[in-house]
Amino acid sequence: MAAGAPRSNRGRAAGAPRDATTPSSEAPTRLPSHVAVIMDGNGRWARQRGLPRLAGHRAGTEALRRLIEACVEFGVPRLTIYAFSTENWKRPAHEVRGLMFLLEEVIERQLSELDRNGVRLRHIGWLENVPHHLRRAIQRAVARTETNTRLELNVAFNYGGRQEIVRAVRRIVEDGIPPDEIDEACLERHLETAGLPDPDLVIRTSGEMRLSNFLLWQVAYAEIYCTPTLWPDFDREELLRALHSYAARDRRFGELEVDEGTPHDDGETGDASTVPVSRAR
Repeated sequence: MAAGAPRSNRGRAAGAPRDATTPSSEAPTRLPSHVAVIMDGNGRWARQRGLPRLAGHRAGTEALRRLIEACVEFGVPRLTIYAFSTENWKRPAHEVRGLMFLLEEVIERQLSELDRNGVRLRHIGWLENVPHHLRRAIQRAVARTETNTRLELNVAFNYGGRQEIVRAVRRIVEDGIPPDEIDEACLERHLETAGLPDPDLVIRTSGEMRLSNFLLWQVAYAEIYCTPTLWPDFDREELLRALHSYAARDRRFGELEVDEGTPHDDGETGDASTVPVSRAR
């Protein structure tokens, strides 16, 4: 995974010139059409301040508000956030309970503003096992914003990438689709993200470099940007840094430039991995 440069202080890479890591205040011309974010570091943020973990989660909701505002400002059309994984149920009961009430509180407090700003909410995951009060809040938010078009905000809540693939396969079997008709497009139609373009950019905070069971099928060719910044400290400048990193990358999807590779006399390249293909998967 490619990572954002470690910084000795906020906004500057250790030992690097200031303009090497501090982005322009403007978004780059080439933007991802879909950004996915693994919001990590709430617990560490709280621990560093001698606060309970739930205080870190609450601070993280403010970072999310800043992220949404910045995406609307820059013109990023789709944003998917990893809010609660299927594995998160294993956390202490009091923390899980607090997260459920916090999410409902955030929905009730920010729904009108999201609707006014043209944000469409979409839930990715499963509502079984979710408390009834939160389930109703999610369903109301999705219904209220379904006609908005400025930003599509996909909330992966009670979601896991492996479980999503297993459920998709089960639905394919239940639909009686013959094996010779099952291809990538068929599987994609049965995923939670059906109809949603794959993410172009995945951002992970807190210095970790793993996907944590997030959109495993969909991020096969996503660019990955990791930053040491803890999620509650993530802001507009951090998003700009990620967007500029993305804009500077050469996305090839397994292809090569025409002049790359060292050809033999017979015109073949010396390494099978350098043979140009229309799209490697």
